[in-house]
Amino acid sequence: MKFVACINHVPDTEAKIKIGSGGNAIDRTGVNYILNPYDEFAIEAALQLKEKKGGETFAVTLGGDSHKETLRKALAMGIDKVILLKDDSVRDSFSVAKALADELKKLTPDFIFFGKQSIDYNGEQLPGLVAEMLGIPSVSTVVKMSVEETKVICEREIEGGHEVVETSYPVVISAQKGLNEPRYPSLKGIMASKSKPIEERQPIAVPSAAEVVGMQKPPSKQSGKIVGTDATAVPELVRLLHEEAKVI
Repeated sequence: MKFVACINHVPDTEAKIKIGSGGNAIDRTGVNYILNPYDEFAIEAALQLKEKKGGETFAVTLGGDSHKETLRKALAMGIDKVILLKDDSVRDSFSVAKALADELKKLTPDFIFFGKQSIDYNGEQLPGLVAEMLGIPSVSTVVKMSVEETKVICEREIEGGHEVVETSYPVVISAQKGLNEPRYPSLKGIMASKSKPIEERQPIAVPSAAEVVGMQKPPSKQSGKIVGTDATAVPELVRLLHEEAKVI
């Protein structure tokens, strides 16, 4: 069996983000990048299934040379092989999904794992897009999963509760926090990852369907305002919420 984790290289959550001079992208100078935290659950899910079912694990990412650092972490965690779809160009979710789907067709995996979302854009689009392009089932925000012969049973988060979904594989699974507890890379794994090969491939060129035309930081938080201390202040409060805050 083949298990693939599709992973991403994202700015550290503690990084101070600045907008670049072009106004439509971040300034990468001095920004520390990490493996997308949700993708750690995807890697762990692939590793656990391999331990139960046997087979081979892969990690795939699309990006430039800097993404190799993230692939090496996947190797250190225990992934068997890693693939870099090398492309420094700016792509939207649709274009990234097309490139991933093209590569996944060649790999013919039984299970494809994604993190629920990437913490840079928080789009939550790639798992569903890739599944649709491959013509296979997709289950999102999975917090529990079991595999019984050809049947896959997933428990997923929905608003106000959980639901249980039954499907077959090949399947795309997007992992939510709670699905597992990602392992820490061992010292042996870290050392071994430094010498393991990273296979580089040229992804297909696909025009983006969307373009970022501008970025701006949210406005600074304004100081609070006290409009009264008793019920007589309610009309003024309602007026301010309607006319100034524009929330009602």
